[in-house]
Amino acid sequence: MYGSSRHYAEQYRQVGVSTRVVDADPHKLVALLLEGASERIRRAEAFMARGDQATKGKAIGEACAIIGHLNGSLDHVAGGDIADNLAALYEYIVQRLTEANLNNDAEALQESLALVAEIESAWNAIPAGQRAFPGAAGAR
Repeated sequence: MYGSSRHYAEQYRQVGVSTRVVDADPHKLVALLLEGASERIRRAEAFMARGDQATKGKAIGEACAIIGHLNGSLDHVAGGDIADNLAALYEYIVQRLTEANLNNDAEALQESLALVAEIESAWNAIPAGQRAFPGAAGAR
């Protein structure tokens, strides 16, 4: 019975995430990706503490994939120096996550989480009136 309750809870969570993604504008999608990366890094910390190497590696891999996607979606023409600096920061985070995975380095995970949290905080602080994206007008 417990297993099925957990299964239903996971399905409910996934529906909630799917609904948030479907209803999200481009700004919110980036916020959700940053939130997802933070969540994976926190999971990796917990798995590392338990000695669960395989699941730790999976969580770190997922975090790296999310950060890589964010990096790949940067518009370097429109974003200029900010996009270039953010790309370098994303690359550094992936490097630190990789080091954390290879060396079981909890400090590297904590540093990565702090950097993602800083980016997330700055992203979420952008005033609604400045969240325009090319082609966003009339997208609904």
